[in-house]
Amino acid sequence: MTARQGFVLISVLALLLVAVWAVSWPAAAWMFVPVLGLVGLGTYDMLQRRHSILRLYPVIGHVRYFFESVRKEIQQYFVESDTNGMPISREFRSLVYQRAKGARDTRPFGTIFDVYGDGYEWINHSLAPKTIINHDPRVVFGEVVCAQPYAASPLNISAMSYGSLSKNAIMALNKGAKLGGFAHNTGEGGLSPYHRKFGADIVWQIGSGYFGCRHEDGTFDEQQFAETSGLDIVKMIEIKLSQGAKPGHGGILPAAKLTEEIAAIRKVPMGQDVVSPAAHSAFDAPDGLLRFVARLRELSGGKPVGFKLCIGSKSEFLGICKAMLETDIRPDFITIDGSEGGTGAAPVELTNSVGTPLRDGLIFVDRALRGIGLRRDIRLVAAGKAVSAFHVARLLALGADTVNAARAMMFALGCIQSRSCNTDKCPTGVATQDPARYRALDIGDKGRRVASYHKKMIDSLLELLAAAGLEKLEDLRPHHIHQRVGGAEVRHYDEMYPSLRAGCLLNVETVPEEWRADWMRADANAW
Repeated sequence: MTARQGFVLISVLALLLVAVWAVSWPAAAWMFVPVLGLVGLGTYDMLQRRHSILRLYPVIGHVRYFFESVRKEIQQYFVESDTNGMPISREFRSLVYQRAKGARDTRPFGTIFDVYGDGYEWINHSLAPKTIINHDPRVVFGEVVCAQPYAASPLNISAMSYGSLSKNAIMALNKGAKLGGFAHNTGEGGLSPYHRKFGADIVWQIGSGYFGCRHEDGTFDEQQFAETSGLDIVKMIEIKLSQGAKPGHGGILPAAKLTEEIAAIRKVPMGQDVVSPAAHSAFDAPDGLLRFVARLRELSGGKPVGFKLCIGSKSEFLGICKAMLETDIRPDFITIDGSEGGTGAAPVELTNSVGTPLRDGLIFVDRALRGIGLRRDIRLVAAGKAVSAFHVARLLALGADTVNAARAMMFALGCIQSRSCNTDKCPTGVATQDPARYRALDIGDKGRRVASYHKKMIDSLLELLAAAGLEKLEDLRPHHIHQRVGGAEVRHYDEMYPSLRAGCLLNVETVPEEWRADWMRADANAW
């Protein structure tokens, strides 16, 4: 029995009880007032469309909003940190909610962080701040070799599949992306009708299961890929090599949970387990990956094609770099996923202890591409716990061209991090396939919230840029971000993460000593 059904049953029983009581004792008729009040409140909760929790949990859901109303006074005591020390506190969740709802997002009394504590980071302002003229900055992908390059927003929706999220959540994200003019990544579960619903720009992710473009034996189907990638809404294609939350790990959807709809979307037969292997079958080496990139670019009619990975063995990525030089094939972009990224379910060991954190991975990839002289040809996308505009600015300063967000976009949908994604009992209708739950998520309202959050993030990012005396996002450099590394010692990122000299990896004599072992191990023809 759902909470809504329970409320209806209790309401009917309460009214009958009061009626019987009033008949036997007329003075008790006053009890109808509070009972009818609660029944009226619960009925309103179930009919309103702004709050999913109240639709699912009438009356009792107000307890949650009461605690939310007083949280601003106590949230400073609940600061968490990820593996990089990045503060992802209740304050940041509140920030997303406020920006998504169009509420005031300023705060009194200054920072809640210890500015003298190790790890504290900031961007310095200028005494000559700029006035930003371009309020819709764009980053062009594929301008070097693509017939259909794509001009992307600096902030876009990260990969989340239909199945992991509910159909209403996917449609709300898609509506928000359409309203705000930014991109929506499908995740590896295929391009569903819900990703197409409102016509937002789509980044179609192709995982090792090749869902939506596969033969019955699970291998890649060029014809199906060409048909889908040719759709106008598909702007870019992303090959998923690994995921930060569970790198090196595949997945399985048991046959018992496979519906006709999901089977049609993923192009898989009914009655069988749906396997997403840990590795691809279309290629088995760095040079093969790049030939696959080139083939997808050709089949899609010249759209930007790249790949996503969480950095693991450095020599393996450097093998891809060597393959770029040997084959003269380059991806249009590389998405770096951090090991701190989230997922609906994953083994604890992989979530906590496998893969390189985003900051380290991003710095490494940026430096490696500079070392082979190809950084200007390839866009970098960063994905991993970017919630505030400063998080985005920090990633751009470290080398990213754009940033993908999943967690923050889920907050904008109303996610409260109940951590019930893997139980199908999400209390906000975001990560569930239970119709009684996902129908409580109003697509129109939540889509507008996603668009509102994105707009305010871009506005805040440009405010940071202007305060630092910069005019364009590409002007952000590592030396603009400062960190307290211990006591009174403060260093900027250029000092902490020195860049490689352009082309230094092309000659064995100029390879830096700390890169030499990995570079010598790297092989363009084998992982």
